[in-house]
Amino acid sequence: MENPPERAGPETAQLGQRLKDLRLRRRLSLRQLADRTGTSASFISQLERGLTGASTASLNQIAAALGVTVAALFEEPATPSAEGVLRRSQRPAIPTSYGCRKTLLSRRPATEMEVYVGEFEIGGSTGPDLYTHGDAHEMLVVTRGVVEVSLGDSRHVLEEGDSIEYATSTPHRTENIGNGRAEVMWIIAPPTSGGEELDQYVSW
Repeated sequence: MENPPERAGPETAQLGQRLKDLRLRRRLSLRQLADRTGTSASFISQLERGLTGASTASLNQIAAALGVTVAALFEEPATPSAEGVLRRSQRPAIPTSYGCRKTLLSRRPATEMEVYVGEFEIGGSTGPDLYTHGDAHEMLVVTRGVVEVSLGDSRHVLEEGDSIEYATSTPHRTENIGNGRAEVMWIIAPPTSGGEELDQYVSW
């Protein structure tokens, strides 16, 4: 059961429209979002139409389910412009682990898709285990070197220029099996990373 909503205020209409846009971009029904947040479809519907407000707890649950921060629920979508140029040296990244350096290309908040680049040392990988994240569509494109992509029990060797697509709910793993450095690009739609995960990416 959702927490008691706060009284609707002047910002409620903006919140409702932003919430609806994010929900539709993630192809979620009212019922699906309600199930993910422990609320009800009628509550989500009223919130989207600006007929009710929401408690801080409910907003936190909704933002987490949509993979954004609470602040993003009140922000206007970014308009593409020249200011969106991202230099290679400025890409936000997480510390290298298992011989893989992962950088973020997408502008935040990620709404329709998220794009990452993985740079692998010889023998580097995404980790020793296969992993999953959400239930979205993912494309991996090899831009340099030779990698092996594991999807469940299957193995696929991909070279520069090759690509593969799969559901993010399928256990997967990527490893550099070539004699030099390798680089891949991951394109995921709709986004599966939440605000806390994206906060790990910082400029060095």
